[in-house]
Amino acid sequence: MALAVIFGLSFLSGTETQVLTAAAVAAGMVMRLGRGSLIFSYIGVFLLSSALIAFGDTGVPVNVGVQMILAAVSGAIGYALRLGAERGSRLERELVVQVEKEHEAVLAERRWIAGELHDSIAHHLTVVALHVQMLDDPTMTSESQEAIRVAARKAMADLRFVIELADDGPRSAGMQTGDLDSAVDEAKAEIEAAGHPVVATGDPRDERIPRVAEIAFARIVRESATNILKHAGPGEVAISLDIDDDSAALTISSPMPTTPRRDLPSSGTGLNRMAERVLGASGEFTAGEVDGAWQVAARLPMA
Repeated sequence: MALAVIFGLSFLSGTETQVLTAAAVAAGMVMRLGRGSLIFSYIGVFLLSSALIAFGDTGVPVNVGVQMILAAVSGAIGYALRLGAERGSRLERELVVQVEKEHEAVLAERRWIAGELHDSIAHHLTVVALHVQMLDDPTMTSESQEAIRVAARKAMADLRFVIELADDGPRSAGMQTGDLDSAVDEAKAEIEAAGHPVVATGDPRDERIPRVAEIAFARIVRESATNILKHAGPGEVAISLDIDDDSAALTISSPMPTTPRRDLPSSGTGLNRMAERVLGASGEFTAGEVDGAWQVAARLPMA
């Protein structure tokens, strides 16, 4: 707009040639910073001004072709600078997005490692802590020593397994393991060793159980066993597995605690982890008191 006003006034002072040259050079700035509407308007005004000077009765000799070439060169330089700036901005945005993705990946990996350590190590440490307290009972000394030895060996094996998976980098996120049959047998033995009779129904080796359900159920059995060893009062523990054509359901019931145990504290992470696993696989999860017993129930679809 300023150039247009100056160009209009230039006819009164006889400086239209110099103003046209300045407008040709300014085309580079317009191409570099202007929006589409401004660019097209500027081109139109510049061509109109050049025509007025070339064909009007100005009495000033002007080589309009030179002015056109100068405007074209200046505009091309401005457009090249515009493309370079836009590419730099785009690359900067992409770099910011990539950094955020890498940060999220690191956080996800840390959460995964923490979860794996909780699921695999906390259970065995609970067994060790429980049986250490039972070493004072002469009738339970040998059984407790064996249980401690087995739990410590399993804890070391699980720790090595988690470390190996973490060392594998991105592949480790998809390498989950879960043997439901072994998990049920292990939980049954540990709970019975703590003095709770266990009644297990259903076939954990049923081939109809999807792999994702087997992994989730195995972790639920292990975490529930940890909680039972920490909190359950005297009485029977029931592990029930129900499989049909539509879904697989796991229910674990244990006696409510008579008195809270402060020597084996709980962070509450286990229930959250169980719920995340089941809900993440489009299943249903509940945990709470049912008919005077603590019940953990999970249901996962067959497909």
